[in-house]
Amino acid sequence: MNKPSKIKVISSGKYVPPTLITNEDLEKLVETSDEWIVSRTGIKTRHRAVDELTSEMAVKAAKHAIDRVGYDVSKIDLIIMATITGDQSTPSTANFIQAQLGLSHEVMSFDINAACTGFVYGLEIASAMLQTGRFRAALIIGGETLTKIVDYTDRNTCVLFGDGAGAMIIEPAYMDYHQAYFFNAARGDTSNTLTVVNKIKMDGKKVYQFAVDAMEQAIHKVLEDAKLDIRDIDKIIPHQANERIIQSVAKSMDIPIEKFMMNLSEYGNTSAASIPMTISDYFDQQDVKGQKILLVGFGGGFTWGSAIIQL
Repeated sequence: MNKPSKIKVISSGKYVPPTLITNEDLEKLVETSDEWIVSRTGIKTRHRAVDELTSEMAVKAAKHAIDRVGYDVSKIDLIIMATITGDQSTPSTANFIQAQLGLSHEVMSFDINAACTGFVYGLEIASAMLQTGRFRAALIIGGETLTKIVDYTDRNTCVLFGDGAGAMIIEPAYMDYHQAYFFNAARGDTSNTLTVVNKIKMDGKKVYQFAVDAMEQAIHKVLEDAKLDIRDIDKIIPHQANERIIQSVAKSMDIPIEKFMMNLSEYGNTSAASIPMTISDYFDQQDVKGQKILLVGFGGGFTWGSAIIQL
């Protein structure tokens, strides 16, 4: 069994750019319709960054998390940025975030690429690093400008993706009720089922099958490690890729669909940003203190993973 980390979730935040891409907009670009998109994906709109870099959106998400609780940013000494659409090859997007937040003290900052599972990967990495005692607080961000790598002539993929960023601040904890459990895995995709060279390319049917199986495995595994039942979980926050995928997992695992939080109708698939953005929306909806949430993601690579954290 994986040894749990002890972390305290301090805050959560998100940012989405104001420009919308509606299904009606896409009808003008490719042979599709609002009915076709909604019935197959559940997506109605997605947001597009105009003259905004991934780092700039990430900073706004981080500031939302900071301002939500009036957090002392001098405590943040670890920044992990999950993205496949960083500003440039180097320096890392995390370094740009550190500079834009004005953090002049010693901070360790770096990017990771685990596609749509990136935030869950980043959360596990940050949690493990906090256990060393060397760091006071971690800022984990998932952010993407996917619209810059979308092929707007491909009707099967261009309807799916949007831009945005989500952030979380965590600190090390010392009480047993702050135990966090993680499961992350990968399998090399040698057949280019889901890939980005210049633009996103995807075999939708194969990705769908992988996603359903991966989500089920990840949910089972993290519950088993935590010695918990699904009834112990207050809310499941899945990667927001496709409503049908989430519905299929709910039906197969006999989990009420209401247990899953979904906001993909507004944002579409924002890859590494989708889980932290959804967490932030959950924070907005109610008092979440003391709740247990299960995060589950899957993405290109292939990657998949899950986490159970106490809010």
